[in-house]
Amino acid sequence: MKREEFDEIRPYEEGEMKQAFEELLADRQFSHLLKGFVPWLPKGVRNGLLRLLFTGINTPLDFQKRFMKPVVKHIIRKHTDGCTFDDQALPADKANRYTFLSNHRDIVLDSAFLDVMLVANSYPTTVEIGIGDNLLIYPWIKRLVRMNKAFTVRRGLTAHEMMRSSQLMSSYIHYAVTQKHENIWIAQREGRAKDSSDHTQDSVLKMLAMGGEGGFADKLRDLNIVPLTISYEFDPCDYLKAQEFQQKRDNPAFKKSKQDDLDNMKTGIFGYKGRVHYQCAAPLNTWIDELGSLPKNEFFAALSQRIDRELHKNYRLYPCNYIALDMLIQNGELRIENSDMSQLSNHYTAADVQRFEKYLAGQMEKINIPNKDEAFLRERLLTMYANPVRNFMATL
Repeated sequence: MKREEFDEIRPYEEGEMKQAFEELLADRQFSHLLKGFVPWLPKGVRNGLLRLLFTGINTPLDFQKRFMKPVVKHIIRKHTDGCTFDDQALPADKANRYTFLSNHRDIVLDSAFLDVMLVANSYPTTVEIGIGDNLLIYPWIKRLVRMNKAFTVRRGLTAHEMMRSSQLMSSYIHYAVTQKHENIWIAQREGRAKDSSDHTQDSVLKMLAMGGEGGFADKLRDLNIVPLTISYEFDPCDYLKAQEFQQKRDNPAFKKSKQDDLDNMKTGIFGYKGRVHYQCAAPLNTWIDELGSLPKNEFFAALSQRIDRELHKNYRLYPCNYIALDMLIQNGELRIENSDMSQLSNHYTAADVQRFEKYLAGQMEKINIPNKDEAFLRERLLTMYANPVRNFMATL
């Protein structure tokens, strides 16, 4: 496809950043947002300072390093107990570009933390990301994310529109990796796994294989896919996910509002996450030929299973994960026939249990819905923290 055909979805490019920045400053809603941060500064002074800071910024990468990197590092300092990154499974020379295919923990921070880790570990560039247009509810949000290396993923389409959109997005991702020499971050599935049991959707892999040339394996090989496991000690959105489980149980037609999406974004960014770890597996290219020449559906099913195994074995497990699984078993809410499960208590202390119980109580208090089902909500929270251990154990 020609470069111009990506204009409707791609991030801003060099030469477009200054105009996008001026349009952002002129946006009334964005201006109101800025006023909330520095109410004592007149609008003209605020904009003047931002224009001064913007001097010399020509590309989205420049923008990320100048504006977004300090913000994300502040979030790591204030709202986590540290973020770590292990790339030992990748080539040491760091000359390659990758498509990082990861489990999905946070709408905003999954890729933002990765950007900071890549820069800190001397990679030459960050990642471009796909973001659903359902989150781009205001023009200023769309401008800001396009300045921040985001391309648009269209949601709520008809089957025919979805096919065209998937083809366009796949072609763009191939273009970004092979011609723009950018990294890509993409989630293994549409939306977050509400129960934290992470499984790759075949449809995501099929979309990635729509672009490029050759057979399925050839097309995916061009993208240099790296399975990336993200592990949070605590998920600040866990109570919102549990709440949504009950809302859907009580009303199968329940759907989140745009405000709900914004609340999830805000809670995910500013909520406490404990320790956070990013673990890279070996690139898919090192083993994809093992799948041979399977028929299409069998190929993608086998590929999804192998990627899931790579992701699951790389979880960083914390005491709360083992405690949650042990609690479910002891409460009779989960039956496990596995000798390894009897050793769960070796991974935590009485102090860990006390800390986790206090955390759970605090999250439960935040849930405010009619007919609040405490037992159901607690079981949902425990399941979220237990599932990474169950998936990890299954890989052994």
